[in-house]
Amino acid sequence: MAHGGISSMSSKKATPAEGVATRHSKQCRSGSGGRCNCSPTYQANVWDNRARKRIRKSFTTLSAAKQWRRDASTALERGGADLHADPSSRTLAEAADEFIAGARSGAVRSRSGTSYRPSTVRGYERCLRLRVKPALGHLRIGEVRRRDLQRFVDDLLAEEMDPATVVKTINPVQAIFRRLAQREEIRMNPAADLELPKGRRRRERIASPAEAAALIAALDLPERALFATAMYAGLRRGELRALRVSDIDLAAGLIRVARTWDDGEGEQEGGKSEAARRRVPIAAVLRWPLGEHLVASRRTGDDLAFGMTAREPFYPSTVRNRALAAWARFNAAAADDQRLDPITLHEARHTYASLMIAAGVNAKALQSYMGHSSITVTFDLYGHLMPGNEEEAAGLLDAFLRRAA
Repeated sequence: MAHGGISSMSSKKATPAEGVATRHSKQCRSGSGGRCNCSPTYQANVWDNRARKRIRKSFTTLSAAKQWRRDASTALERGGADLHADPSSRTLAEAADEFIAGARSGAVRSRSGTSYRPSTVRGYERCLRLRVKPALGHLRIGEVRRRDLQRFVDDLLAEEMDPATVVKTINPVQAIFRRLAQREEIRMNPAADLELPKGRRRRERIASPAEAAALIAALDLPERALFATAMYAGLRRGELRALRVSDIDLAAGLIRVARTWDDGEGEQEGGKSEAARRRVPIAAVLRWPLGEHLVASRRTGDDLAFGMTAREPFYPSTVRNRALAAWARFNAAAADDQRLDPITLHEARHTYASLMIAAGVNAKALQSYMGHSSITVTFDLYGHLMPGNEEEAAGLLDAFLRRAA
């Protein structure tokens, strides 16, 4: 059991609601009733019931003291880390294990304050286990320097590792040291300002309006409704797997996106981020295939709309194979200039974005419908498709001047 508070070494009084008192220097005017002219510090403490002793730690900010007390209390409740040891004496491997355990439990959160997605935690754990720990795991976190991490990055590139993989490998290391620096367990963050490679973004296939319609029409139910929902509503694959019939309101023309399906952890509330919870309008072009599927499947209420069964989600590989087989049958009978180029569910989502942009939907609305965490993400991914690029800028200016005249 852990008990604790935040107090001052020099003040005997504390605010009852917070357990906080200020620690001033001996020369501070506050000691004689004047206005503080020093930089006060804060001391947090927790009671270790097993060791029968109180653990104290001082911080320069109140928020850091509170955060340390929360983390320390949680660790003691779970019988976790040895808080009596110097935090910087832990090895990077030990710090990595603690970080992954905290990310899984929800105690460790991302920079945006949200829980890490299970798939992100699995990716972090894999990169740390396969590449980071063998090379750097033996180093104590207080001894790791920027040059060590930069050399590690340079060595991976020298081995001709894909730049995107290098960045993915160093991402959990940056998250670990950022958290340690914020909690003042290390004086300097060695993972900041590293020189990282910039890989070329993978070319995403985007179908034209006519091509999108032809691809969907060539499919059988339920793949026709599934790809139509990805193409005309922009849902992610995990969101499609977790979509329930009760989330679809054909009368109101809305799809409510409230959850996703993770390959390892199953159904997850909320989805990729807080922004992933959203309402997406159902266009007329989607209403017919979606309604047709719901009638044919006879699913209702909380049944999965596209699941293998009412409770079991579809398997992406199965859906992909069925779609490829349908498009192959179509191509076998089609003329050369009418053959269809297969598309994935992820590429169908990109197609939705391009269609909405071409239709004139503003970027802020598109951000909401796509479930992006910020409009910056929307611009980074689709800015090149929006009106105003080099191919359209002159035409837009001419049209504006004609209207003005």
